Amino acid sequence: MKPRPSPQLNREADTDQPSSTLTTRAASETRQLGRSLAALVQPGDILCLRGELGAGKTTFIQGLAEGLDAPEPATSPSFTFLHEHRGRLLFRHLDLYRVRGDLTEIGLDDIIGDEAVVAVEWSERLPARFCRDALEIEIEMALEEEDTRQITLRAQGPRGARMLRGLTGGSDAPPGH
Repeated sequence: MKPRPSPQLNREADTDQPSSTLTTRAASETRQLGRSLAALVQPGDILCLRGELGAGKTTFIQGLAEGLDAPEPATSPSFTFLHEHRGRLLFRHLDLYRVRGDLTEIGLDDIIGDEAVVAVEWSERLPARFCRDALEIEIEMALEEEDTRQITLRAQGPRGARMLRGLTGGSDAPPGH
């Protein structure tokens, strides 16, 4: 997996945001990217995942949970909305696929707080304010190869920029990593 710089226009603002596009050629590589990100995340970090059904969002999150030393494997919380894992950091995995209506009624401010790393599948359904200081992760299936994924990482705000630089060889890895 080699990052290919790919400047993208931020959909929320009129400024360019740093981004990188990676290609994974197997589910194991997509999980490995999640494990790599786990070494960089800190409490309060938000990962906003987007992609069609079957794109690999949960596979990526499985790697993230493994990298955070979650005691149980991550599974999609499509029917329960939220899974919480307690590994080396508190990790919350939200899946908004089946959630409809006003998301403020489900307590997002309490779920997405400073004490946990939060990964949100179908993040386009979140109020925009939650992904303003985050790492956006868009996963697309390649039409020509079944297991190949194009994964675009977009930094939103300082937290997103720190995680993106860490993944693409920048200098923002946490101390001791």
